Order: sequence, then structure tokens, then C-alpha cells
Amino acid sequence: MKLSEAKAVVTGGASGLGFASAQRVIDAGGQVVLLDINDELGTEKAAELGDRASYINTDVSSEDSVRAAVQQAKATMGGITLAVNCAGIATAGRALGREGPWPTEMFNRVIQINLVGTFNVTKEAAAIMNENEPTEDGERGVIISTASIAAFEGQIGQAAYAASKGGVHAMMLPLAREFANFGIRVNTIAPGIMLTPMMSGMSQEVQDSLAAQVPFPKRLGKPEEYADTIAFIYETSYVNSETIRCDGAIRMQAK
Repeated sequence: MKLSEAKAVVTGGASGLGFASAQRVIDAGGQVVLLDINDELGTEKAAELGDRASYINTDVSSEDSVRAAVQQAKATMGGITLAVNCAGIATAGRALGREGPWPTEMFNRVIQINLVGTFNVTKEAAAIMNENEPTEDGERGVIISTASIAAFEGQIGQAAYAASKGGVHAMMLPLAREFANFGIRVNTIAPGIMLTPMMSGMSQEVQDSLAAQVPFPKRLGKPEEYADTIAFIYETSYVNSETIRCDGAIRMQAK
């Protein structure tokens, strides 16, 4: 698969890792549809990417919203060959906090957006990819989801987030095995501490403290490095059902 010919949908595409991934596709010569809930930013970022990019308001936790958006993206680009799942939230809370047990409603919201949202986009995009003409390898499409190092080293207060990202990692293999029959690869990236807009809003002292925990290189990850991993996976057909850590070798402590 060549990124220059990609027809991509990217959730959370208006900012952070999602926008960097979309930019990478556009730079290579491909097409992209940003799926996000921030209309103002989504429209602005699509315009910034140029005439091979567009934006569709999409609530990934809603099956109907995802199905409609993916169908619209298919019509816009003439198909879909790449789906990148970056939409997510990082709501944290101790199960037994100072104000008592953490509300299950909060836990459910994280699961619905991060895990169920990833599944919604994956299945709907795969249904459209299955209509593509196969390459010489029989390949019809690639799905790349975003887990997190929290899936493996969740910290105190990250029960919901770690569970959601662990689920993203765990469902990759059965999906890859199922979609192998259709020529669709399924992979996952587990980012470490990345310099996203949320992280940029923290004080320099906090950023420096986090960067110091990374073995090498001793800095926060760049969204462009995540996007480079997207490009590598997309163009390397033998990479399938793999979770790639992009984290500078950090292993998170309990807190």
C-alpha cells in the first residue's frame, strides 16, 4: 500500500496525533477526511490541509454517527483504504477517592469513547474497505488504532483509561484474524508521553519532569513520530496484528 494513494479517515483528526497523521497522509499525496466533534477546529484544520482534505462531525461513541460519517467519507474520496483511530479521552480518577467511590458513569464514558468508539470505526471502515480491489498481496485496507503505554503500565487513577486502552490492544488480534479473510490488516500504536495540545497546556516544569523519566531520547514524543509510525505500518504489508510502542523506552511507575 502506498501512502500517496491512501484514502484515509482519521478520528480525533482535528488536533494532536490525529492531525499529525492526517498531515502525513496529505504530505505524501493522499486524501483524508477528519472525523471529530469540534466543528470550528475541524473545519479550520481541513482547510489548512488543502483541497484533498475535508471534515465531518462524528461522535465515535455513536454507531449511527460513525456509520453516516464513514459512508460520507467513502462518497467524498471514492473509497477508504486507511482508518486511523485517534479519538479518545484521558479522564482520570481514583476508584476510591477522597469524595468516595468514583462514579461508574465516568468509567463507562471512557470505555464508550476510547474502546467502543474504536470498534465502531473499525467495523464500519472495514465494511467499506472490503469493497476495494485487492493489491498484488490481496490487500484491501489498513486499520490502525491508538492504545497507550497505560494499557500495560496503568498508573493509579487510570483504571478506566488503562482498561479502555488495554481493550484496544486486546481486540486487535481477533479482528486481524477475522479481517485477514478480506485482506485488511489491523495494527495498534501505543504512544508514550507525547507533546499533544493537552500536554502543551501544562507548565514547562511539568513537561520537563515527564521528559526526564524517558530513558532515550530524554524528551516528550512528537506527534510527527506517531505519524511516521502510521506511514510505516501502512506501507509495510507484513506488519499485521502488532502493537508498536512509540515511547522512548519509558516504563511507567505506579504514580
